Amino acid sequence: MAILGAIHPVLTAGLSDREDGWRLAEYEARGGYAALRRILSERIPAEKIIAEIKSSGLRGRGGAGFPTGLKWSFMPRGMDGDKYIICNTDEGEPGTFKDRDLLCHNPHAVIEGMLIGAYAVGANRGYNYIHGEIFALYRRFEDALAEARAAGLLGRNILGTDFSFELFAHHGYGAYICGEETALLESIEGKKGQPRFKPPFPASFGLYGKPTTINNTETFASIPFILNMGGEAYLKLGSPNNGGTKLFSVSGHVERPGNYEVPLGTPFAALLELCGGVRGGRRLKAVIPGGSSSPVLPAEIIMDCALDYDSISKAGSMLGSGAVIVMDETVCMVKALARLSFFYHEESCGQCAPCREGTGWLFDVLARIEAGDGRMEDVETLARVAGNIGGRTICALGDAAAMPVQSFLTHFREEFLYHIAHKTCLVPREVQWAGSGFHCADAGQQRAGRQG
Repeated sequence: MAILGAIHPVLTAGLSDREDGWRLAEYEARGGYAALRRILSERIPAEKIIAEIKSSGLRGRGGAGFPTGLKWSFMPRGMDGDKYIICNTDEGEPGTFKDRDLLCHNPHAVIEGMLIGAYAVGANRGYNYIHGEIFALYRRFEDALAEARAAGLLGRNILGTDFSFELFAHHGYGAYICGEETALLESIEGKKGQPRFKPPFPASFGLYGKPTTINNTETFASIPFILNMGGEAYLKLGSPNNGGTKLFSVSGHVERPGNYEVPLGTPFAALLELCGGVRGGRRLKAVIPGGSSSPVLPAEIIMDCALDYDSISKAGSMLGSGAVIVMDETVCMVKALARLSFFYHEESCGQCAPCREGTGWLFDVLARIEAGDGRMEDVETLARVAGNIGGRTICALGDAAAMPVQSFLTHFREEFLYHIAHKTCLVPREVQWAGSGFHCADAGQQRAGRQG
């Protein structure tokens, strides 16, 4: 099973690794749709549901960490016409793979969460925007929707009440930029996936110009459990201002990579132990704690950190999507950063000049250093270019490209200087991890191809 372990499980409690464990009957056997049935039978006011979500301390699990209940309260419930609720399953950040496992093993939790969210914000239509490179899970979600419709849980007059809601799956084509919520809206509308200027924000002018609420897959999947156990009980599972549990996608140099559910506020050392420790008993070097766009933290900092939004922020990084990328002593930090920068250069939509041009410059300079052709002034060039990108773009992709560069230079500058001076890595080649898929020769060829 892809979800390997948990401490005080909520989302993963009772999940089965059986082939049919994701189906409606299995979900209902675990108490699924009980929260929705109670809401509709007791006609619980929307304001009470939103208040319960606020009391839970649930923060958006897609990366920004914005309070979910507060976001729901922004929707103008009294406005006539269509209103939309959208699930963002466009999971394209390197190191992040939790949402695809939720759709694989627990799709009905996402559907029930969206139904409850639609009831709370007054939406009558919804979409789950699914990353195009996990098309098998798009089909599984379609099957789950068909089960829900056949059971009277979707469509008109749900469960014999006056609540009606239609939910559809919509797949992307693998563009990382469509994980940005307004680019996602553009894509659903059939346009090129590029971010919009804000304001106006989606709550007032979203899909097709109508009020729209957008949340992450894990956020929606958490909703039924919160309403079943109570907001205060869910809050107490985590730490102050960081309610509940969180799925962490752990990859890199650990013995057992995979998805783990632990309470927010869990020490990083405890999660590392749950994963079997650093691979082969090697020394921990660095960790990217929240997906590839979050600043890297060296071992001496991350080992003293708790895994919650506030603690990671104080340490100088972001919890983000909860994608924990573990790097041991065999990693060349120049090579790692060159690989990350190549990704952001390739995925820039090109709308904003600082990002379009700056990501290319970052990759070119890093590729030059990695290929053994670096110059001492390149380190300052990287810092200057990154500083000229951050905060100067319509969306956060520019920041996502700049922050890794700035943090790598802050914590591992000596490796870059050594690489330039000696035209080789500080980490001996014979001990470097062979599975990085990115080498000096690759960097030189890619750079030459771009310049040609």
